[in-house]
This record gives sequence, structure tokens and C-alpha cells, in this order.
Amino acid sequence: MMKPPRKQRLSVYLDPAVMRRLAEHAARRDHSRSLVAEAAIESFLSPDAAERQEAAITKRLDQLDRRMTRMERDVGISVEMLAVFVRFWVATTPALPEPAAQAARAKAGERYDQFVTALGRRLARGPKLRQEITEDISDSHTGMGLARDE
Repeated sequence: MMKPPRKQRLSVYLDPAVMRRLAEHAARRDHSRSLVAEAAIESFLSPDAAERQEAAITKRLDQLDRRMTRMERDVGISVEMLAVFVRFWVATTPALPEPAAQAARAKAGERYDQFVTALGRRLARGPKLRQEITEDISDSHTGMGLARDE
């Protein structure tokens, strides 16, 4: 039985930063530095490396495009929510007589500080409104037999 040919040794000099990144990557993957370097060189020298790189870039751009679309949707929801709230508030809140209006203005700063504190707590530990809306819509669609579109 014939033994497979032995791998040949190659000595290279790497910049300390590159060596550190190589060692970290190999440790994360639980592989030897030699194996990671060999795979990188093979990938670099392979004839379809450009196509694979282009595919990876295209995949990343697609992910970024989906994120931007989601952000645009979230901002649109936020703007509409604010507009609906302001219209509702203006339509349902009667004007206060002057003595009561002065008392309300005096209390406004304190209430605003409470609002900002509550908002900070909510942002720190969630869930976010956009998640609740998505879950509510998903639950209602699931009940009607519709699939979630994300």
C-alpha cells in the first residue's frame, strides 16, 4: 500500500498583527494555524476565487439591503404612529382654562423627565415596539392561515 505524499514545509514571515489575527482565527475555529493558512492560500490560488469573493460580497450587499428596507419600514411606522397619536391627542384633549394651564406647564417638566426615564428603561431592556407590532401582526396572520413575510 502506498502512503500519501507528505506535505511540504514552507516558512513565511508575517506581520505581527497578521500573525495575531491568524492565531485568533485558528483558536476560534479550533484548528491549527497551519491548516488555516493552507486553506487561505488554497482559496487565494484557486481559479474561482474571484467568483466566490463576488458571491460573498453580493450576499453581504443583499443582507445590507434587507436591513435598510427594514429600517425604512420601521421609520415609516414610527412617523405614522407619531402622526396618529398627535391627531388623536389634539382631537380629544380640551383646552385648559388659564389657571389650570399654568399649573399644567409647571408640572410638564417633571412629567417629561419621568417620560425620558421610562423611555430609557424600555430601550435598555426591551421589547421594542417594532418587535411587538411584528409579533402582533404575525399572531393575527397565523390565526388566519397566512405566513409571516420576514
